[in-house]
Amino acid sequence: MERSSTATTERAPAGLPDNVSIRRWFAFYGLLVLAAGVPMALMIRQQAWTWHDWAHDTARTFAGTEAAVKLLVFGLYLSMCCTFLPLPTGWIVAGVATREAAVTGELWTTVLAVAAVGAAASTVANLNDYHIFTWLLRSRRIARVRTSRIYEAASAWFGRAPFFILVVFNVIPIPVDVVRMLATTYRYPRLPFAGANFIGRFLRYGVISFVTFWWNLGWIAVVSLLALAVVLGATRAARALARRALGRPGGGPKGRETQT
Repeated sequence: MERSSTATTERAPAGLPDNVSIRRWFAFYGLLVLAAGVPMALMIRQQAWTWHDWAHDTARTFAGTEAAVKLLVFGLYLSMCCTFLPLPTGWIVAGVATREAAVTGELWTTVLAVAAVGAAASTVANLNDYHIFTWLLRSRRIARVRTSRIYEAASAWFGRAPFFILVVFNVIPIPVDVVRMLATTYRYPRLPFAGANFIGRFLRYGVISFVTFWWNLGWIAVVSLLALAVVLGATRAARALARRALGRPGGGPKGRETQT
């Protein structure tokens, strides 16, 4: 028992240095939002459409809006979709890639534009996660996760190919919150973290854009991906509630583990 206690004490992080400026990053993010939001607002004011048009003739109004406005709205929305604001992403990628959206009117230029803007915006959102997780880990209580056996096993797995793992988990259409948390806890450098996120999301959004435009799926793709996001979100919420219920003292295995 004494040996276990001593080992835990020795592995506990000391000063938690991470060389990451949270304020500087979010100041940069705020400037980025302003740089995109101000011209977007000005261009929207110049549009001839009214709220009545949006409500009663959405498809035609959306198609007639300038491509730059669509891409700016698209980019701003995706830049906010992170673990702490878990908004669905697939539906808007498909929406901007529809032939009705007419971002460029051609297959490959549409795919490249949507994939590039979407990947850049999602990378910014994932960097928001990185900095928030870093700030949380500065708490000694939360940083103790680094001393757990689960983390040691996960970090050993992650350390074998961190860049590749981040790319893969950004391509596949499942939540990657845990991998982002793991990368931050592992203190994986921000530059390769951003690069892996960009490549993964570029591939993912490129596939969605290509399929939507090539098969002319239109709003079918948008509604289908939105429905999928709702189902996945409901499933995650149900699992979280189930874990909480089982984690109460005397409520299940987790409660017994905590007592031990």
